[in-house]
Amino acid sequence: MPPFNWSDGGSQFIMVEGLQLEAACFGPPPEQAPTLVLLHEGLGCVALWRDFPEKLATATGNGVFVYSRAGYGQSSPCSLPRPLDYMSREANSVLPAVLDGIGFRRGVLLGHSDGATIAALYGGLSGDLRVRGLVLIAPHFFTEPEGLQAIADARLQYQTGNLRQRLGKYHADVDCAFTGWNDAWLDPEFRDWNVTDAIDHLRIPVLAIQGREDAYGTLAQIEEIENRIYSPLETELLSGCGHAPHLEQESKTLQAVTGFVDRLNRIEAVEVALS
Repeated sequence: MPPFNWSDGGSQFIMVEGLQLEAACFGPPPEQAPTLVLLHEGLGCVALWRDFPEKLATATGNGVFVYSRAGYGQSSPCSLPRPLDYMSREANSVLPAVLDGIGFRRGVLLGHSDGATIAALYGGLSGDLRVRGLVLIAPHFFTEPEGLQAIADARLQYQTGNLRQRLGKYHADVDCAFTGWNDAWLDPEFRDWNVTDAIDHLRIPVLAIQGREDAYGTLAQIEEIENRIYSPLETELLSGCGHAPHLEQESKTLQAVTGFVDRLNRIEAVEVALS
C-alpha cells in the first residue's frame, strides 16, 4: 500500500484490499494529534458529511479523516448483492486496513447509522488499543419494524420519486450505493440481524447521540447500550431531530462531540504525565 499523504483539506484516494476509496482529511496528521475517523451512513459518502468534518477539526484541534466505503461516493464499486453481514465484514477487514493505511496512532471512531454500527463492532471486538473512544450517532444493533418501514419507504422514493436523482449527485454508481444498502436491509433473513453482543465487549468511553424523531431507529437502540455497556457512557438525545443530528442540529452535535473528545484528551494527558 502506498503511503498516505495527509493534506489538510485535501481530497484523495486510499488503496485498501485492491479497492480505491475516496478520502479527505482535515487538521493535523496522526503524528501530531489524535485523529477522529468518520464512518458514514448506509447512503452516505465523503461529500454527504458536508462541512461537518472541517468544523469538527476546528472545534477539537484534532485531525479528522473521512472516507467513502466501496460502492459509495467516488470509491470503487462493490459486488452486489451485499452479504447480510456486510457491516461486520467492514469492521473486521476494511476498517483496520484503513486505520493502518493513514498511520492512525490514537483517537476516536465517529460513526453515523451503519457507520456507527461498524464503529461499535470494531471498538468492541477488535481489541485495538489505539481507539480511545467511540461516538455513535443513530446506531443500529438490531432491526425494528419502524426502521424497516422507513427503508421500504426509501425504496419507493428511489423507484418513483426524486431520491435517485438526488443521490446521483454524490455517488458515481448510485444504483450500487442504494441497492447494496436497501436490498440487504429488506432481505427477509435480515429481520433477525442482531449485533448487540458487541456492546458487551466495549471497554472504552462511548458518546451515543440520537434524534428523538429518527424514522430509522427508536430510542430502544440507545437503551440497549445503556443496559449492556460496562464502560463510561454519555448520551445526547435531541428533540425535534431525525436521523442526522450532525446536519439537523449541527451546533448541539458539535458541542457534544467536542466536549467528549476534550475530556478524553485530558484523561490521556493525565495518564501520560502519571506514567
